[in-house]
Amino acid sequence: MTEVYLTHSPEETEAVGEALAAKCEGVAAIAMTGGLGSGKTALTRGIARYFGTRDPVASPTYAIVNEYRGTRRVCHFDFYRLDGEDALFELGWEDYLASGALIVAEWSEIAPAAFPPNTMRVSFETLNDTTRRITVTLC
Repeated sequence: MTEVYLTHSPEETEAVGEALAAKCEGVAAIAMTGGLGSGKTALTRGIARYFGTRDPVASPTYAIVNEYRGTRRVCHFDFYRLDGEDALFELGWEDYLASGALIVAEWSEIAPAAFPPNTMRVSFETLNDTTRRITVTLC
């Protein structure tokens, strides 16, 4: 099943994140694709907020992964600097998946085969300075 959202601000993108998080029972991961500044981190802020985190959510570009505690732990990955799937597995990817945390990954196209079947796929398209098309494929 595919859903499409149009957002016109980071706040609207965060609200979409909250709505998607409500559909994440049984979902192990959210694999996101989209250009720089397309809204991936804003969506993750909404997801983390849905699960009750009070921590600020920022892109983990240099840390590679940020973890947020709440009613469900959210592990926010940024694959941008990774050299493919081998580098991801060296970080303990399988342990993160086995932990029961919701994995949210930016730049998932760098390691597409690393995701389990119960992965929600989200792609971002920048239509103009403020408008994003977010296409979600539910698992």
